[in-house]
Amino acid sequence: MDPTMIKISHLLPFIALPDNIVWRPFFPGVEIHRIYGDGRNGPSAALLRFQPNGRVPLHEHTGYEHILVLSGSQEDENGIATAGALVVSAPGSRHSIVSREGCFVLAIYEKPVVFATA
Repeated sequence: MDPTMIKISHLLPFIALPDNIVWRPFFPGVEIHRIYGDGRNGPSAALLRFQPNGRVPLHEHTGYEHILVLSGSQEDENGIATAGALVVSAPGSRHSIVSREGCFVLAIYEKPVVFATA
């Protein structure tokens, strides 16, 4: 996929046939497929696949994060985002995520996030 032009229509087949791409473990119940960037330096984008009750722990945004919910739903301290929702988190904001039913999301990060330590 050309990272300079990502079309929603290119992402939809991954929802219908998610095993056509390589998924890596991210957090319990959540897998990631990186589109570009490594998540540790600079901007990045990824597809995330949440199993039912999959969670991403508390983290803080050092830059803007854009989440497009492609299917299913996810929720954080601010509410529930369903398929078609675009959620923008500002630098300095913090939240944790859970998807009770499972979901697919496109995540675009301006800068890496910092995960809270236990």
